[in-house]
Amino acid sequence: MARDNINDILVFLAVARERSFTRAAAQLGMTQSALSHIIRGLEERLGVRLLTRTTRSVSPTEAGERLLQNVGPRLEEIEAEITAVSDLGDKPAGTIRITAIDHVIESLLWPRLAPLLPQYPDLHVELSSDYRLVDIAAERFDIGVRYGDQVDKDMIAVRLTVDMPMSIVASPAYLAQRPVPGTPQDLMKHNCIALRLASSGGLYAWELEHEGQSLELRVRGQVVCNTAPHILQVALDGCGIAFLPEEMTAPCVQDGRLVSVMQDWCPRFPGLFAYYPSRRQSSRALGLVIDAIRYKG
Repeated sequence: MARDNINDILVFLAVARERSFTRAAAQLGMTQSALSHIIRGLEERLGVRLLTRTTRSVSPTEAGERLLQNVGPRLEEIEAEITAVSDLGDKPAGTIRITAIDHVIESLLWPRLAPLLPQYPDLHVELSSDYRLVDIAAERFDIGVRYGDQVDKDMIAVRLTVDMPMSIVASPAYLAQRPVPGTPQDLMKHNCIALRLASSGGLYAWELEHEGQSLELRVRGQVVCNTAPHILQVALDGCGIAFLPEEMTAPCVQDGRLVSVMQDWCPRFPGLFAYYPSRRQSSRALGLVIDAIRYKG
């Protein structure tokens, strides 16, 4: 019975963390009906309800929250120890889950990881694109990737890039019909492409800088996107002015598809860092992935 309870608690933890039977079923490779059956059986054996279910959401009850907060971390410690034991073998193995924005996955992480994987057939990576500031511990990611100023101080951080200059760009066709902007006040008269923030749901204020003075500018325009590649495409199609990392726009500026404006107002943002909890025991698999993606100058 105890062994059955442990297996069923692992299922409960997945549902409770995801707040969804659908997402937990996808994560575990099981059907939603199988998950529901397991949770009901566990609740019957424990004599207490663990989850509150509605048509739209799933959330832990007080008893469920206690299991989540007290039993969950202990099972994670057990998993970490099992991983440490397996690391004593000849072949590094395991799955490393990484969260980052789509452009970073495509342009930085995957090119650095692709040569690694053929060398270690038992090493697996899961790449998840997300613009939220994900709680990697709560959502069971091994690594998060964000700008340096977004990384919590209690995390171990590994630099992936140098500090990144930003750029303000528009297509030649767009600028041919309007005065070229030179100041933030000028930008307010233009069709600026806005970014919808996944974390708050609000619109991102452009963080500009000039002669040591910082300014947050809440731009307006016809188009709002929630990913950087979409913003880039809207700018390329001549539908507005974009504020994006220079490394993302540089190829388009070089071949003439975009024009860079207001360079003296564009700040340098802290570089990208990979981060993970300081309390997490480092496995060989994690170490291999970190070494593959770290900045090497």
